Amino acid sequence: MSVIELKNLTKQYGKSRGIRNVNLNVEEGEIFGFIGPNGAGKSTTIRTLLGLIRPTGGSAAVFGKSCIEHPEVRKEVGYLPSEVFYYDGMRVTDLLKYSASFYKKDCTKRIAELAERMDLDLNKKIADLSFGNRKKVGIVQGLLHEPKLIILDEPTSGLDPLMQQKFFELIAEENRKGATVFFSSHILSEVQKMCGRVAFIKEGKIIKLEKMSDLQANSYKRISLEAESAVPEEVFRIDGVSDLHTKGNTVSFMFRGNLNTVLRKIASVSLRNISITEPDLEEIFLHYYTKEG
Repeated sequence: MSVIELKNLTKQYGKSRGIRNVNLNVEEGEIFGFIGPNGAGKSTTIRTLLGLIRPTGGSAAVFGKSCIEHPEVRKEVGYLPSEVFYYDGMRVTDLLKYSASFYKKDCTKRIAELAERMDLDLNKKIADLSFGNRKKVGIVQGLLHEPKLIILDEPTSGLDPLMQQKFFELIAEENRKGATVFFSSHILSEVQKMCGRVAFIKEGKIIKLEKMSDLQANSYKRISLEAESAVPEEVFRIDGVSDLHTKGNTVSFMFRGNLNTVLRKIASVSLRNISITEPDLEEIFLHYYTKEG
């Protein structure tokens, strides 16, 4: 069963870029990653899906229903936006009780449990909270009614590393209980921790949909090295190397394939320094998805 179904979903902002012909399905029980640089169209896709803004074209459905035509379907959705804004004068507990009132169920015990997990003081005023603690309020608010679909838009911004780990554990637990998760982020490593499939969006268009296992098996490495003397460019003109730059005794390139192959080439060079890192998202877009981009 498709919990989320987008068909040619389009949102234009006059002459400005929005999203164009976005197509994807998220199946029940998945943790699905939606990734791209800031400004790629992730938040616009989510807000259009939820009926918070109207599409220019195409369609979006949650549990088979449009959130615009059937707003009641949102009661089954927990949504954490990338930025959270609240009434500063309210206490956290009052805000969460108010949020719970929309679901016509007693969420008191659930709120207390989530607040304890996220180390959130329910008695503080919103105005007295740091950005990170406001984000915790958003997490509790999004999960307090035990939604069947959890939509997360840049959920970890503002959280320290320990709290990020607690958050990931919490989301994994909700998924094991049956919740479907749609996880939007510009941080590839976050999505790799959680997701089974991932869609990449760039400049408002989906450029690739991939199983995470396939993405990891075929991922690129960025290799930079400094040698004792000038390195001839032809040394690293081998299968799997792209974006090769040589300047004197420095070399940098992208590599996809068996690392042993390129390490044998590196071993033939007298090194001063070497760095092997994960490429950033823009490099993945430019090199891993050249044909699809």
